[in-house]
Amino acid sequence: VQLQASGGGLVQAGGSLRLSCAASRRTLSSYGVGWFRQAPGKEREFVAAISWSGGSTYADSVKGRFTISRDDAKNTVYLQMKSLKSEDTAVYYCATGAPGRSIYSIYSYDYWGQGTQVTVSS
Repeated sequence: VQLQASGGGLVQAGGSLRLSCAASRRTLSSYGVGWFRQAPGKEREFVAAISWSGGSTYADSVKGRFTISRDDAKNTVYLQMKSLKSEDTAVYYCATGAPGRSIYSIYSYDYWGQGTQVTVSS
């Protein structure tokens, strides 16, 4: 199983980015997919997740600004990020794990993408 995260970049505060997580050898619609981020010197933290049934969950810090979605035909999960803030700056990782596990814990995910850098300038 391979996950390819992409779409990061440099954006001004208030701007938008869309991250993509494309999978090979795993059908994402049968598994949970989460987005996490890690800023320098900080632990990796939960951002958003989408379950196999399509339900979504968000961290309080991004609720109302970020939207997670899935394109089953492309076997890809997206993270649309709007109204970006400087505190959103981090490396963003996507991960996939079996249904039924806690979506908030990094230990629930068994495959991870390589990460994509998001930098928000103020």
